[in-house]
Amino acid sequence: MTEIKQTIENKSMNAKKASEKLANISTNIKNDALLKMADELENRKEEILKANAIDIEAAKNKGVKKSYIDRLTLNEKRIEDMAEGLRQTAALPDPIGTGDMYVKRPNGLEIRRVRVPFGVIGIIYEARPNVTVDAAALCLKSGNACVLRGGSEAINSNKQIVEILQDAAYSVGIPEGSIQFIDIIDRDAVIMMCKLRGIIDIIIPRGGAGLINRVIENSSVNVIETGTGICHEYVDVYADLDMAINIAVNAKTSRPSVCNAMETLLIHKDIAEKFLPMIKIALEKKDVELRGCERCRKIIPNMKAATEEDWATEYNDLILSIKIVDDVDAAIAHINKYNTEHSDTIITQDIKNAHKFLQEVDAAAVYVNASTRFTDGFEFGFGAEIGISTQKLHARGPMGLEALTTTKYLIYGEGQIR
Repeated sequence: MTEIKQTIENKSMNAKKASEKLANISTNIKNDALLKMADELENRKEEILKANAIDIEAAKNKGVKKSYIDRLTLNEKRIEDMAEGLRQTAALPDPIGTGDMYVKRPNGLEIRRVRVPFGVIGIIYEARPNVTVDAAALCLKSGNACVLRGGSEAINSNKQIVEILQDAAYSVGIPEGSIQFIDIIDRDAVIMMCKLRGIIDIIIPRGGAGLINRVIENSSVNVIETGTGICHEYVDVYADLDMAINIAVNAKTSRPSVCNAMETLLIHKDIAEKFLPMIKIALEKKDVELRGCERCRKIIPNMKAATEEDWATEYNDLILSIKIVDDVDAAIAHINKYNTEHSDTIITQDIKNAHKFLQEVDAAAVYVNASTRFTDGFEFGFGAEIGISTQKLHARGPMGLEALTTTKYLIYGEGQIR
C-alpha cells in the first residue's frame, strides 16, 4: 500500500511541477499540441482498438451488462469523434488571461479580473475511454495539468490512449508531466488521490452515484460534483405526438447507458389513451422494457408495474418508467422530486406551458421540443466536456474550458496606501 501511495504522490507531484510551466504556455503551443494529439489518435487507431479489444473481452468474461460494454467499446467512428473533439477544442478561444471585469477606483487603483488555471485537476472516471481524451484536451487548453484515473475495465485502452496523447503533446512543447495517468486498479487509489490536498487542486468524479459519493465523502481536495442522470420527458396535452415519439425513442434508445438518456416519460392524462399505445409500439420495437403507473396499466394491463424505486432509478439500460400526470404542474412537481438536476424536456406547442416548464424545472439543462441527449459539451459547442455538473456552485451543466478556470485580480497602483 505504501508503494501505491508513493506512486500516486510522485505522479501528482510531477503534474504539479509541470502545471507551473503549463499555466504560461502560449495558446499556439497548446493548439499545436491538441491538433497533433488528434492526428496521432487517428494514425495509431489500430493500437487503441487492439488494447480496447482486450478490455472488452475481459469485461464480457466478467459478465457485465450490455450497456456497460457499450460504454467501454471503441471503434473507428468513436476514435474519429475523439479526434474531432480535440480539433474543436483547439479552435475554441483560450480562456486564460481573458478579462471579465475592469474598474478604476476613485483613489486611482485600476482593478482587472482575469481567468487563470486551477493548477492540477484530478479526474476519476469509469468505463468510457473517450473521457481520457476529453479530460486531457480540456485541461491542456485551459492551462491545467491533469492526473487521470480511469476505471479498471478500460485500463488497457486508457493506457494506450494516454501514451499516444503524451507522445504527441510533449513533442510540440507541452511540459513533460502535464498529462498523468494512474494505472493502478486498486480501489484505494481513488481515496489516495482524494487526500492529496495541496498537490491536486480540484477533483472531478465522472461515473455512477457510488463513485461520486465515495469521492465526495472521502476527499480533502475540493470536488466539482458531476451527477447521475434521471432525465425526464413530459408530453404535454398540446404536444405534437409524432415529435414526442421521435424524441422519446432518441432520448431512451440512442445510447441508453449515458447520463443524458431519458429514464422517465410523463404523459398528460388527456392524451394518454391515444399516446400510450403509440409510444409502446415505438419503444418495444427497440426492445425497451416499460414500467407504468396504475393509470398506465388501466390502458395497457400487461405493462409491468412501476414502483416508487423506479421513479428514482437511473437505469442506464433499455428500461423506461412511465407515469400519467394531470397537467404541467404535476409534471414539474414529479420532476423536481425525482430528477437529479441533470436534463429534462417538455414536448408542447403551447408557449405558456413551455415557459412555465423552463422557469420552474430545477435542472442544469431544460429543453422544449428537443431530446435530453443534447446535454453534452460537444453538442453545446465546447469541443468536449469534462463532465455534466449538477451542483450549483462554480459550474453547472456541461463543463467546458471556462469551468476549468478560476479568477485572479490584477491591481495597478501609483503608490496608493490605505
